[in-house]
Amino acid sequence: MDSTTQPFFDELYARSADPWGFATEPYEQNRHRHIVEQLGAETFERGFEPGCSIGELTQRLATRCRHLLALDISPIAVARARARCAGLPQVQIAQGRLPEDLPTRGVDLLVLSEIGYYFERACLADILDALTTRTVPGALLVVAHWTGVSADHLLSGYEVHEVIDAHAGWTCRHHEERPGYVIGTWRCR
Repeated sequence: MDSTTQPFFDELYARSADPWGFATEPYEQNRHRHIVEQLGAETFERGFEPGCSIGELTQRLATRCRHLLALDISPIAVARARARCAGLPQVQIAQGRLPEDLPTRGVDLLVLSEIGYYFERACLADILDALTTRTVPGALLVVAHWTGVSADHLLSGYEVHEVIDAHAGWTCRHHEERPGYVIGTWRCR
């Protein structure tokens, strides 16, 4: 089954309430904490988190955003994320997929976590083009991806970062490898 389709993800969520252990696995908890650390002391007017899954990272990002749009392809994941974030009025969780469903203009925080490797290079570059037109100058992009190998990934975590590094709309501010994942931040030019 194609790993970029709704049925692929719905099947995962039908088998497990938290297929990747976002709420329980130390690796996932550490990665989420590290993503939020990349924000420094900044707060954001409008954030966008595609591939929000069950909303574990969404909860953390919500404390730093006046408005946060979180998106997932699976309606099962969306329902779980909405339940998790029910007490956070600044959070909107919607069903949708990239590249079709993008936020309106004015985004100053983009978080791509464990989603970039579900796209081919050209498609990911097109998504970055579209996202760049929706950001304000100086917007922050935080990207974190697992560095292991999976049959359902079209790119490696390293390749996702290469695509972003090559994009003319973003300047790399920070890049590092952690045990099991690579993380970086970019600023919109």
